[in-house]
Amino acid sequence: MDSQNQDVTHRRSDAPHDAKDAQLEQYRVHPTAKHLTTNQGVRVDDDDNSLRAGVRGPTLLEDFHFREKITHFDHERIPERVVHARGAGAYGFFEAYESMADVTRAAFLAEPGLRTPVFTRFSTVAGSRGSADTVRDVRGFAVKFYTEEGNFDLVGNNMPVFFIQDGVKFPDFVHAVKPEPHNEIPQAQSAHDSLWDFVRNQPETTHMMMWLMSDRAIPRSYRMMQGFGVHTFRFVDADGRGTFVKFHWKPRLGVHSLVWDETQKIGGLDPDFNRRDLWETIAGGDAPEWELGVQLVPEAEEHAFDFDLLDSTKLIPEELVPVRPIGRLVLDRNPDNFFAETEQVAFHTAHVVPGIDFTNDPLLQARLFSYLDTQLIRLGGPNFAQIPINRPVADVHNNQRDGHHQMRLDRGRSSYSENRLGRGCPIVAGPDHGGYEHHQERVEGARIKQRSPSFDDHFGQAALFWHSMSDWERDHIVGAFRFELGKCDAHDIREDVVALLANVDTELARSVGAGLGITPPTRTPAPVPEPSPALSIANNPGEEGIHTRKIAILAADGVDRAHVRTVATHLTEHGATCEVVGPRQGPLRASDNEEIEARRSLLTVGSPLYDAVYVPGGAESVQALRTDADAREFLVQAYRHGKAIGATGEADAFLKHCVVPADAPGVVIVTNVSTIFVDAFTTAIAAHRHHDRA
Repeated sequence: MDSQNQDVTHRRSDAPHDAKDAQLEQYRVHPTAKHLTTNQGVRVDDDDNSLRAGVRGPTLLEDFHFREKITHFDHERIPERVVHARGAGAYGFFEAYESMADVTRAAFLAEPGLRTPVFTRFSTVAGSRGSADTVRDVRGFAVKFYTEEGNFDLVGNNMPVFFIQDGVKFPDFVHAVKPEPHNEIPQAQSAHDSLWDFVRNQPETTHMMMWLMSDRAIPRSYRMMQGFGVHTFRFVDADGRGTFVKFHWKPRLGVHSLVWDETQKIGGLDPDFNRRDLWETIAGGDAPEWELGVQLVPEAEEHAFDFDLLDSTKLIPEELVPVRPIGRLVLDRNPDNFFAETEQVAFHTAHVVPGIDFTNDPLLQARLFSYLDTQLIRLGGPNFAQIPINRPVADVHNNQRDGHHQMRLDRGRSSYSENRLGRGCPIVAGPDHGGYEHHQERVEGARIKQRSPSFDDHFGQAALFWHSMSDWERDHIVGAFRFELGKCDAHDIREDVVALLANVDTELARSVGAGLGITPPTRTPAPVPEPSPALSIANNPGEEGIHTRKIAILAADGVDRAHVRTVATHLTEHGATCEVVGPRQGPLRASDNEEIEARRSLLTVGSPLYDAVYVPGGAESVQALRTDADAREFLVQAYRHGKAIGATGEADAFLKHCVVPADAPGVVIVTNVSTIFVDAFTTAIAAHRHHDRA
């Protein structure tokens, strides 16, 4: 990141951003013009040498500064999350569109225009903290709302369903998808025997595996990724009436993904690709935005569908229950300290506020226990809620005392309820004073370990997903299955999974099997479901335009500076970012003998890091690019990955040399730079990808 961007990153207003920002300010440390001290406040005279007996003698234990410094360093790391270890976070706000009082008493949804501070963390699931961003994986999408009634955590993923129906299988699933225990291989990948062995033995995973093999598992950026609450929750209104609710986050920029070949190259070029994108976008003032929508189902209609609302391997098609937009999420501020905030933030599905409640979804019920248990060991004890990032902006008063890292200085003799010594304080609040009241639901039944028969259909919605995809999305799904299963050493695993896919769709199983040398078993074709267009990435383009898209301008000495200036100015005015990429970094000599700055060199970047490529004219520049293998590969990869390509002047010769068809979708070539060219090229970039190329 250059110095200009660094200045933007750390620029802060003197005024508090919101209530949470004001709370955090008391914990921020600004060491400018301060003396170095120990943790006890004693000033340090020398931080380069430990205390020793003579200049070549042994170090003395009485050097308390050295002991404190090295001890703190030895204990700086906390256990990483078992899943969702690699993450990126940002602050912002949630703004309600309308009052939702008709279905929930939640105060942060009660008033149009009301803004609630939030912290959002995105993450991969399977890999460790050191893994790459662009692996094929589910992505976490967790939002902590700092409401006036307490914290509400909406802890979801970028896919609306999950692998399993019952939380008792969660350890098994995670053990299966993690690196295999005998050799700790492979890292952050699902393409190995143990995961697919689990899949073939658990047909309930089939629907989720269709999502995982789709392009949803390799998002272009966190800013272009949907989010879902996964489970069915409850809204509860002021009268105690419940309504089932599914949560949806829809990105303003639309849903866009990478392609598989591209993700593997990005993993080498920039393993921090998604994390860097989020940070730099916010630092540059382009706040990412999502719309929160809900699917509402009256309790009386709980059994109105051919699937069970409590089954986390199922979704509610939007054609059956439309998504009602209720507010927007805007992320406009980067954290000050990654560890203190992004790493120490603790999300929990049980963090709810009055007006939001749970259902009997067995996977959700398991999460209600598991998350708290995890935080206790990961963050060192029961007082993790006192870490600044986790503190609610609502007042906290209770009788919980002591424990590791207790930061409160509670006064008084009574730490129990009920009491008279403390005048009965803190006082229990009933529902009339904002107290949380659990939704009343009649529950009865035998103690039994058994799934409901309503959870039995494992293939219907997997087929719905498959038949809702565009042709190019189906091609990518087939390719993903072939790659993943091709990495399995056990032939019988490959056979069994192909047989499993035959329950979804005959052509899907046949296509996957053809790439593995496997003939799927014959199945009676199931009725083809009516497609759900909302499931296809192709039908979620987002707002029109090229806002925040990143364009590479491929150039060498002799480039036509006027071409570069005209096109870059137009694209920048429309919200894109342009970077000149050359054979070397630094000044390039233009055709008019002036200079143009190449910010990146072909040695350090590749076209997978950009959304589009423009090649300006200039005979000398074009000839240099033709003889540069890295430049040719740069352009060819951009074409192969479906990206928009623009060329002006003599640059058409470079495209011909790289065998890029002039009439291919998304390729715009003209002799002279004109309004027609820049408009056509902008339109091509706005389409994101051109998957209909041969």
